[in-house]
Amino acid sequence: MTGRRSLADSDTAAMTRGVTRGVCRHLANTGHAVLTEFKLPNRRRADVVALDADGRVIVIEVKSALADYRADGKWREYLPYCDAFAFAVAETFPLDVLPEDCGLLVADPFGAEVVRWQTLAPLHPSRRRAMTLRFARLAGERLHRLLDPPV
Repeated sequence: MTGRRSLADSDTAAMTRGVTRGVCRHLANTGHAVLTEFKLPNRRRADVVALDADGRVIVIEVKSALADYRADGKWREYLPYCDAFAFAVAETFPLDVLPEDCGLLVADPFGAEVVRWQTLAPLHPSRRRAMTLRFARLAGERLHRLLDPPV
């Protein structure tokens, strides 16, 4: 039926929300500033982007199900915009299908465990500046919308 979600769709959406929440909690608890649904300069949307205290940019791609991972090859397009990259999945996700050279976090709604990071070459200073400004502006816009929601 058009416009209706199946139970499996809502389960996948709930799983995505839970993994994202756990990843964001973990990153915030380890001193990172965190944003979700972050549009990159190449028009791709990263699930989670974080800045550490040194200004390193981390991109996390959340995968809620094996079908989600297999249908989505765009994650490689995130790599030019970060210093570190990782997939975040739930405990039930088959870890052996994920590339071993990519970072990995296993998460639930309450936190995450870093299995490994994929550390990339440091961003060029001009790209780091552009990403940091994009991050700051988006954070400011979101905070403003919370304080003064549009009518």
